[in-house]
Amino acid sequence: MDRNTFIVTLSCPDRPGIVHAVSGALLEAGCNIAESRQYESPDTGTFFMRVEVETESPRSALEATLAPVAEAFSMKLGLFDGGRPVRTLIMCSKDGRTLNDLLFQQRTGTLPIEVPVVVSNHTDLAPMAEFYGVPFVHLPVTAATKAAAEARLLELVAEHEVELVVLARYMQVLSDDLCRALEGRAINIHHSFLPSFKGAKPYHQAHARGVKIIGATAHYVTAALDEGPIIEQEVIRVDHSKTADQLVRLGRDVEGRTLCRAVQWHAEHRVLLDGHRTVVFA
Repeated sequence: MDRNTFIVTLSCPDRPGIVHAVSGALLEAGCNIAESRQYESPDTGTFFMRVEVETESPRSALEATLAPVAEAFSMKLGLFDGGRPVRTLIMCSKDGRTLNDLLFQQRTGTLPIEVPVVVSNHTDLAPMAEFYGVPFVHLPVTAATKAAAEARLLELVAEHEVELVVLARYMQVLSDDLCRALEGRAINIHHSFLPSFKGAKPYHQAHARGVKIIGATAHYVTAALDEGPIIEQEVIRVDHSKTADQLVRLGRDVEGRTLCRAVQWHAEHRVLLDGHRTVVFA
């Protein structure tokens, strides 16, 4: 009989006996634990756990043995098929480097995602989506059409059974209602400067100020712009010899790597929310 791989994630108020109860339930379901990580948050008193198991038992067996444990410990429990890629809708505008990073790594098997559609408010990146064999939907956004465009986006999410939305340099601010509709399943990427520069051409602003560190932050999308729970960050050092255009190229490379790692960890169910923070079992 073929062996199945499942991933169990959970969070609950911390108390003695959680690991013993979960392990016992998995043993009862005929599971072999391949990987197990846990963490107790000293700030919230919440216990987090991610367990990857191999078993010949069907999903229903795990659900049956884990259900009473989840109830007894007031758990938020997740059970995922470890061999199934996460259906991911990618949104972009005109900058294609990050989109290319995602689609290339998906094609090579590095990212455990399946991309049924790419959505953009411009047509510039349609040829790239076509190259990778992914359907491309042009969804222009203006002040007058924003509400209708976002409604259509949610229709696409439902039509394609999308589990994750990735903003790959999508240069539009999502409405509060859309952010709430996608809460916990939308990831954005933006630059990280010390100090921070907002608005047009941030890398050129940073160059003018002589910054020595540039980087990127990948985070979950919330109604508070660029303030959602952070999943991953990376920084690199630069010096006075770098031109503004070189900073742009370096920054885009960092953004691509950071976003891909965040998407990978989310797709592997390694990210759990702890209030406004994340627990990442990378």
